[in-house]
Formats: sequence, structure tokens, C-alpha cells
Amino acid sequence: MKQNTLIQKKIKFFSGSETSNRKFLIINICREKLHYYEFVKPIEDILIDNNISYFVKHYKNLKKMDLGKANRIIICGTSLADNEFVEDTNKFKWILNFDNSILGICGGMEIIGLIFEGKLKKKTEIGYYPENFKQEFLGLVEKQEVYHLHNYYIDFSKLKDFDVFCKSNGVVQAVKHKNKEIYGVLFHPEVRQKKLIKEFCGLKK
Repeated sequence: MKQNTLIQKKIKFFSGSETSNRKFLIINICREKLHYYEFVKPIEDILIDNNISYFVKHYKNLKKMDLGKANRIIICGTSLADNEFVEDTNKFKWILNFDNSILGICGGMEIIGLIFEGKLKKKTEIGYYPENFKQEFLGLVEKQEVYHLHNYYIDFSKLKDFDVFCKSNGVVQAVKHKNKEIYGVLFHPEVRQKKLIKEFCGLKK
């Protein structure tokens, strides 16, 4: 009986075939399959720990019906050497017309910036950095330690549709669209600051 319960729980979280309930969609942008375990699975684990139903799709396999099933979307990051998604921004044009919440993490934030006609700029940051949030941003405020792993960024301060919540050394670290629930962070909250992801999920703990 216990084994059957565990099987049912896995089906609840990992099946993408259900259509009756809208759920979280996690978008994998990794080129290498093994990178899923570093950039996607930690976010899955946070959702599982908080009993949130979700499904995962690679951006190359994303269909219109998947977007229709999603109440919120997290676009994950990927490795330093993986920039394949930059050549595939046409596959993310749906962001402009998506009515529900989106959180872009690292590469996901870069995708959002590119879709809104931002320019990709070179800047490598690796490791733990202190960042200062001038206003509350998904549960983060004032000085916070975050984890960086990126070679590029988008200067969102030049995009009129976005408010900048955190910027250091000329690099924008956290943004929100002025009129939509579209968020972006250059750092990796799945490594440090998991509470940001919980806040995005609507959890207050």
C-alpha cells in the first residue's frame, strides 16, 4: 500500500499529460542532458517539497498546449558554455503574449531580455556575491548573498518596460516587467536564496 502511494505521488508531480488542472511549467534550456541535474532538478525538488504540481518541457519540444496548461512558468538556467538558446529566441516569442507569471533564471533572464529587444553583454561572474536589493523583490530585500554562474547579462536599465530591483558593478541582477508578472534574476536562487522561488510559487514560508 505504501509503495502504491509513492507511485501515485510521483505521477502527480512528473506527469505532463493531465489537462484538468493548470500547473507549474519548468522549461529546460540545457543543451547537454546531464546538465538537467544541476539546473532543473533542484527547482523540481523545491516544488516537490512544497507539494506543488508541475511538469517539465525542453524549450525545443514546447507546444502551445503546454503553455495553455501552465499557471506559472520558470525558465531555468544552464551552464557557462551553453549559449545555444541565444540562437533560438524565436522559440520564446510566446513570452510577449503569456498572461500568467514567468520567472527567468540566469539564461532564462537573458532570454526575457532578448525577447524585449535587449542586447547581450559580456561579464563573467562565478561564485557567491553580496547583492543589495533597493526594494523588496520576491522576498529579498537589502543585502543578500547570491550565487552567480554566468558569462553574459542584459542591461535591462535600457529597457523601458522593466523596473530594476538590483544592480551591481553595472550588471542588472533582478528585474520585473512594469505591467506583467514577468521576473528575471541573473543569479541562481536554486543554489542560494531558495525562498525567492517559494515566493514566486505563492508560498509565504
